[in-house]
Amino acid sequence: MEKLIIPFGRQVYKPAGSLLVLTPLLLLVVGCHRDAVKVYRVAKDQDQPQQQTAAPMSTDTPNPSLPPGHPDISSAPGAALPPASRPGLPQLTWKTPDGWTEVPAGEMRVASFKIQGPDGKQADVSVIPLPGLSSSTDDANVNRWRGQVSLSPVPSEELQKSAENVQAAGQPAQLYDIAGTSPGGSSPERILGVIQHRDDAAWFFKMTGDAALVEQQKPAFVAFLNSVQFAAAQPPAEMPPGHPAMGDMNMGASAVATGPISHEGQPNWQVPAGWQEIPGGQFLVAKFNLTGEGGATAAVNVSSSPGEGGGLVMNVNRWRGQLGLAPLADDDVNKQVTAIEVQGGKASLVDLSGTDPRTGQPVRLVGLIVPQSGQTWFYKLMGNAKVVAGQKDAFTQFVQSVKY
Repeated sequence: MEKLIIPFGRQVYKPAGSLLVLTPLLLLVVGCHRDAVKVYRVAKDQDQPQQQTAAPMSTDTPNPSLPPGHPDISSAPGAALPPASRPGLPQLTWKTPDGWTEVPAGEMRVASFKIQGPDGKQADVSVIPLPGLSSSTDDANVNRWRGQVSLSPVPSEELQKSAENVQAAGQPAQLYDIAGTSPGGSSPERILGVIQHRDDAAWFFKMTGDAALVEQQKPAFVAFLNSVQFAAAQPPAEMPPGHPAMGDMNMGASAVATGPISHEGQPNWQVPAGWQEIPGGQFLVAKFNLTGEGGATAAVNVSSSPGEGGGLVMNVNRWRGQLGLAPLADDDVNKQVTAIEVQGGKASLVDLSGTDPRTGQPVRLVGLIVPQSGQTWFYKLMGNAKVVAGQKDAFTQFVQSVKY
């Protein structure tokens, strides 16, 4: 029997020698990237080794009941993900501790486990990558975890004092051990959360559940972190001739592209005059370069994520981090957001000014978040302040023109 591993953990079995037909849904592709289907021959499921491999990381990136939809770092596992994914990303391998049961990864998860303790006690383990998150968002994420066990947020200094230094996949990371009670209840609950920044993504390793069971499983959780390994990024299975290397999702508008651009998987939209479309890169559905006076530039990025994509607050704070701005509390974020009409509903618009941490230059960002049919779409106009100001109306009309 052959076991077909579809990105995001989908598995399809077929008898040896038979013909397997994959529907268009399973072969959905975003942008110009295509996922390779890997075939492994196994005799029986119980003969599989303990060493496991995760599917490549998904889009910009995610509220896995976060976080990652993009992100509270903890959505219920088992929810099906769309089969479209981005190539060129690292894969994980790990050793599953005794007593852990691997379950289908859901939302933004690349790995998910359940632990069953005595008297019906349970714990959940998740591994979630979120692209584009800087270390400036760590405090907000840890305080979000605190809220999940009925604790109030605390200052950064106090969080840093509580952090434990651990190793995850051979590199340093910080572990937060947070004990409280279940929301709306009185049963003791505990969270072990680890944040590690690698390349352009933040990786979240999290165990949550009954306080006594989580405490008992802490050594196994640390051993699991030590067993994790990042394999080399897998190259795209198919790339059009002349396609440039895929770079950072936040790369500047100076990127030059040659060769054809695929529009497969994109919704219908009206591109404003003067916008130059280029290949989107790892996490993007589409990307456009914009040029103003004196060679000043900006870029428009389009990405999507399943579910809520992490929610409004997390994504606005993620964008703030890209401008060197500190994260805000929920109420303060909501004050910065304006609702506008789009096809099929409303979108949330935010307009931010700050500094590009890479160049030290002033930069402006206009972002629109659009919930649509079980997905969340993210549109970001970012770059030179004058270019962004001149293109804001065209950018808003572009988003309003989109038909999903």
